Amino acid sequence: MNRPAEVMAPLDGRDPANLRGDPITGDRYFARDFAQKEWDHLWTRIWHIAGRLADIPEPGDFMVHDFMKESVIAIRQEDGSVRAFYNSCAHRGMRLVRGMSSVDTISCPYHGWRYALDGKLIHVQDEGDFPQGSPCGKLSLKELRCENWGGFVWYTMAAEGPGLLEYLSPLPEVYAGYPMETAVRVAWYRIALDANWKFVTDNFSESYHTRTAHPQVPPWIDQDVDTARHEMWPAGHGRTVQPMRPSLSDRLPDDLPHPYKLILQHWGIDPDSYASYEDMAIQGWLDLKAAKKRDWKARGYLHYEHMDEEEITDSPHTVIFPNVTISFLPDNLLLFRSEPHPDDPEKCFFDLWCMAFPVAGQDMVESVMAGPRPLREAAACEHRIFDGGRGIPELAGQIVYQDMELAEGMQAGMHSRGYTDAYLPAQETRVRFFHEVLNDWLEGRKP
Repeated sequence: MNRPAEVMAPLDGRDPANLRGDPITGDRYFARDFAQKEWDHLWTRIWHIAGRLADIPEPGDFMVHDFMKESVIAIRQEDGSVRAFYNSCAHRGMRLVRGMSSVDTISCPYHGWRYALDGKLIHVQDEGDFPQGSPCGKLSLKELRCENWGGFVWYTMAAEGPGLLEYLSPLPEVYAGYPMETAVRVAWYRIALDANWKFVTDNFSESYHTRTAHPQVPPWIDQDVDTARHEMWPAGHGRTVQPMRPSLSDRLPDDLPHPYKLILQHWGIDPDSYASYEDMAIQGWLDLKAAKKRDWKARGYLHYEHMDEEEITDSPHTVIFPNVTISFLPDNLLLFRSEPHPDDPEKCFFDLWCMAFPVAGQDMVESVMAGPRPLREAAACEHRIFDGGRGIPELAGQIVYQDMELAEGMQAGMHSRGYTDAYLPAQETRVRFFHEVLNDWLEGRKP
């Protein structure tokens, strides 16, 4: 394994001996009392992503993250740091700002109270009309703990508890070689989905569905059952590491263009020089590693500088407990996030952020999940309703679209008397592990 010795060793994500065997019952996906427990014991205590540091480069730049019925402002300070505040006026609770923009002061649209960038109240109208004395100098916006990792701004509603790096451990050490902050978000979607938020984490915790749901994947990512490495950590984070080479089990017909051949050709390797398909897949993958290690700098792939041999050719698909998934591809970062609907546990919001590392001479990139895109920051988030796929026709046929097509059927199935618990193969061990760690949070055993 290409991991520093000091990084916490993972548990085997294919070994059910690492599980207690907690049942995955259907009510977890629709019961309102279960959703309330998640709010009380999970969402108010974990670390959330507010957005990307690149979205707020200058003092006064801010972004708002609305989560269920809460709202948080993350705003760049004069010293370059980022601070987070509840988006609620200290006067009578009015929401102060929306979206992303830049301000000199934060002003309430209701009665005109104004706050400095550090959250301190600096102006109220009719300042002398307060029997208890002027609120200026006394009141401030309520602050939350806020930290950065991976080019993302994170915050937590918990006043106490683990810091961000402790919460994410050991992922910051595992992925230290990726210059995540340099990635450009070329596609940015928030999609309303008729399914509980946990469907998304379940889905990204296994690749058992790939052969059925994503037939376009095996020609370029080997997801055969005995090929991938499955890892998980006690905090609930986990990943599946898969070689980015053709599966030896699921092959394209010989008369169809093979995407892996294009990858080899891009790095100066002749795919027709191999004696067999197996040689092209296995030896070609090794030759690709050698070519990338040799030629990355000359070809302008500067983000490879500190990435190891596995990282420049493989796919560590990583779930950050409880609701964020990042696919660390050699030239792309793909972030998926599910967040619960504020009122209906059978609905959620699904975020798709497609990010690409800049490469010299490239002005267009393959976003993997959203097709070809210009290599520039997406101007704004696309808010869509999935609506059986009709709400995002431009993503039809993409892997993530195929995942969302399955969501409503899974959600409906959780209500069936025919379903009582999941019957899992070893490669889906991480699915049950996720629910067991979730139970630990809801029952007070975590963090």
